[in-house]
Amino acid sequence: MKRRHFVQTLTLGAAALQFNWIFAGGANNKNKLGVQLYTIRDAVAKDLEGSLEKLAGLGYKNLEIYGYNGTFFGKTAKEFKAILDKAGLQVISSHHGAGIANQSQGSMAMGWEKAVEDIHHLGAKYMACAYLAPNERTTEIYKSLPGLLSKAGEQTKAAGIQFAYHNHDFEFVKYEDTLAYDHILKNTSADLVQMELDLYWINRAGHDPVAYFEKYPGRFPLWHVKDMEANTKDITQVGSGTIDFDKIFAAKKLAGMEYWFVEQDVSKMDIFESLKMSRDYVNKKGYL
Repeated sequence: MKRRHFVQTLTLGAAALQFNWIFAGGANNKNKLGVQLYTIRDAVAKDLEGSLEKLAGLGYKNLEIYGYNGTFFGKTAKEFKAILDKAGLQVISSHHGAGIANQSQGSMAMGWEKAVEDIHHLGAKYMACAYLAPNERTTEIYKSLPGLLSKAGEQTKAAGIQFAYHNHDFEFVKYEDTLAYDHILKNTSADLVQMELDLYWINRAGHDPVAYFEKYPGRFPLWHVKDMEANTKDITQVGSGTIDFDKIFAAKKLAGMEYWFVEQDVSKMDIFESLKMSRDYVNKKGYL
């Protein structure tokens, strides 16, 4: 499809997507386990289809994907969607680079329109800015960042996709008379830019997620759920560390949470065993 024709049909397509989402049982996807696919990136690099089937076998049915660069792990949108359908998986969200200083295909700054088209084809509901590279964490870029995020959000909104910003700990540094994270929240509209809150990184930065829910209610529809070891502060299986998930999940309505994804950047054991442990803990707690 030519790009201009895609843009012209976005509004109708978004409406149809929402209709199909509801009547295909999409509303029930909120009660399914989610995982950020980056967690098993090494396995994906070796065997994409086998890794996805293994995730599905563990009960992880909702995905947040990473690595889009014009293709999905070397697959076209149509090919990747067929693989997902075969495994019984649904892409809820997709992570993308900012590309402000380091332009890369599929980032906000390069090939964004094509990225929106391809993510739309998968039926995803969210696209998120995943990360600012170290050379993108400058005063000048922070100043312009709300505008850049809003522009990306305008393009995703036209496709029926909500844009979001995913944090690490570096956003919780002083910026002018506030923190860089608050600067983003205060200078973007919820309509265009929501937040994907990484519960590990905000705790690692020494801030309380619930305090942010109270300060900016409804702005946090996506969460990354991962735990922090007591002594090392390393990332660990959910339920094996110090983060008070009971307190956080009790405030999910205040946060506006819709979907959350287990993510474990590193593991001291087989990563699929780690995912089993996280699965068992959240099921026991009834967080779904």
